[in-house]
Amino acid sequence: MPVSQVDLFRLCTGALLAAGVVAAGLAACVNSTPDKAPSASTDGRKAAASSVTVYAAASLKSPFTEIASKFEAANPGTKVTLNFAGSSALVSQITQGAPADVFASADSRNMDELSAAGLIDGTPTNFATNVLTIAVSSADPASISSFADLAKPGIKVVVCAPQVPCGAATRKVEKAAGTTLMPVSEESSVADVLGKVTSGEADAGLVYVTDVKTAGDRVKGITFREADQAVNTYPIAAMGSSKNKELANAFIAMVTGSEGKRVLGDAGFGAL
Repeated sequence: MPVSQVDLFRLCTGALLAAGVVAAGLAACVNSTPDKAPSASTDGRKAAASSVTVYAAASLKSPFTEIASKFEAANPGTKVTLNFAGSSALVSQITQGAPADVFASADSRNMDELSAAGLIDGTPTNFATNVLTIAVSSADPASISSFADLAKPGIKVVVCAPQVPCGAATRKVEKAAGTTLMPVSEESSVADVLGKVTSGEADAGLVYVTDVKTAGDRVKGITFREADQAVNTYPIAAMGSSKNKELANAFIAMVTGSEGKRVLGDAGFGAL
C-alpha cells in the first residue's frame, strides 16, 4: 500500500521520539548512583578503624581475653581479634607479614628481635612479670616436691622449647639449680606444656605460676627457690605497619593502666 507524505512524516517523528526516550533512559542509568551505597574505600577505612589485632604470648590468654572484652565495651563498635601462641612463633608470623597491630611478648628477647628489624612503633612498655613453677596433676602420683625431683629416673617431665620464653627461663633455672633435666618433650608454648600435664601424658611440667592459677583444680603448683633466678618481664608495643595505631595505642593504654593491672594481678602476674 502506498504511503502518503503525511504518514511518512508521522512514522519518522515517532521513531525519533522513541529513540530520544531510549537515549535519555540510558543517560539516566549511566549517571545515576544509589543514594545509600557507600564506596568500597570508605567501607574499608571504617572497617579498619573499628578493629585491632593483638598478638600475645600464650600465657596471656586469660587476662587479655578479659581486657579485650572490657576494651570492646569501652569502645562500642570496636572488634579486638586475639592471636595467642608462643612468643617466638608470633615473631615469626609477624616478620612474615602477619597483620598484627599490637604484640605482647613473654620476654624482652623476642620483642628486641622485632625492634631490631624495624617493625616496632616507638618504645615497648614493660607491663608485667611472671615466674616458673612446677605443674603436676592434682593427685601427683610421682610425689614431686622440688626441682631436683624432676631429674629423677622415670619422671616424665615436659618443658618449653629453648626458643620460647618459658624454655629460656627453664635453662636459667637448670643452671641456677645445678640440675640438668631430660624432658620427654619440648613444647612450642607454655599452654602445650600444661596440656601434657592435664592429659596425663607427663608427670610434671615447667609452666608459669599464672598457668597453674588458670588451670584451677586440674593441677597444682609446686614452687621452688631457683625460679627467682629466671623472672620473665613482659613488654608490649604497637606495630609499625599497623593501620590502626590510635586503637592499638588505646589497647596498650588499657593493658598498662589501672584496669589492666587489676586484671593481670588477679591472674597471678607480678606488677611493674
